[in-house]
Amino acid sequence: MIQTSSFLRAIDLIPESVYVMHERSEFLLPWHSHHKGQLIYIEGGVAYIHLTEKTLIIPARHYVWIPKEIKHYVEMHKSVIIISLYFYADDDEDHPFFNKGGIYPINTLLMQMLSYTTRWEGDIEPGNKAYAFLAGIKNILPEISKKALPIALPTTENERMQPVIQYIQDHLLEPLTLTTLCAKTGFSERTLSRLFQETMKISFLQYFKLLRMVKAIEMMLQTHKSMSEIAYTLGYNNLSAFSNIFYQLTRTRPSEFAKQLQL
Repeated sequence: MIQTSSFLRAIDLIPESVYVMHERSEFLLPWHSHHKGQLIYIEGGVAYIHLTEKTLIIPARHYVWIPKEIKHYVEMHKSVIIISLYFYADDDEDHPFFNKGGIYPINTLLMQMLSYTTRWEGDIEPGNKAYAFLAGIKNILPEISKKALPIALPTTENERMQPVIQYIQDHLLEPLTLTTLCAKTGFSERTLSRLFQETMKISFLQYFKLLRMVKAIEMMLQTHKSMSEIAYTLGYNNLSAFSNIFYQLTRTRPSEFAKQLQL
C-alpha cells in the first residue's frame, strides 16, 4: 500500500508542475489534502468524494474539481478507471471556478483530452511538450463547466447523529417518517428536527429525499431497471412524483439524466 506522506510529497514536490496519475492509489489514502487543485475523472462504477461537510456522488460522464487545500478521500464500490490531474495553483485566483469545486458533466472534447493523458505519468513540468497540452485542459475548464451537478449529501461528525443517519441509510427503501425515525432512535421530534438543522443544515425530509435521489443515480448506473421500476423501488407510488422530486434537485428529468449517463 502506498504511504500517504510519500504520495502527497510527490504531488506537491514541484509546485509549478501538473502531476498526472492513472492509478488507484488515491483510493488507498485516508483524509488528505494537497497544495494543487485536482481534476478527477472516474469511469466504470459509482464513486464518492467525501469532503468535511458533504459527500459528492460521481456519476458516469462527470468529473470532479477539488480546489487546493480541501480535505477529502475517495470511496468506490467497483473496479473503476481513474484519471487524476493535479494542477499548479498559482493562477487559481484568475477565475472563481478553481476555488469552489463541484461535479460537472464531461463533454466529448474533454473526454478525448483526458484519454490522451494516459501516455504520461508523474510530474509534467514547464518546458515539457506535454505541459502546454495539460495547461490547455485547465484553461478550458471554466468555459465548458457552467452547470455543476447539485447532488451533494451533507455529512456530520456529530456522534448523536451517526445512528440516525445509519438508520436512514438502512431503511431507505421504506416509507420512513420523522415520527418513525424518532421512535427507533429515541429522540423527540423537536430535538431531532433541531439536530438536523444544526448539524446538516437541512431538514430530515430534505435529507431523506436527497439520499433517495443519490440511490436513484446509483441504480441508473448499476442496474438495468426502468425508470418506473426505480421509482417504485424507492417507495414512490408513481413515476410522476419521483420525476418531479428528481427535477427539483437536479433541474433535469430522470429520463434525460439517464440518457446523459449512457452517451
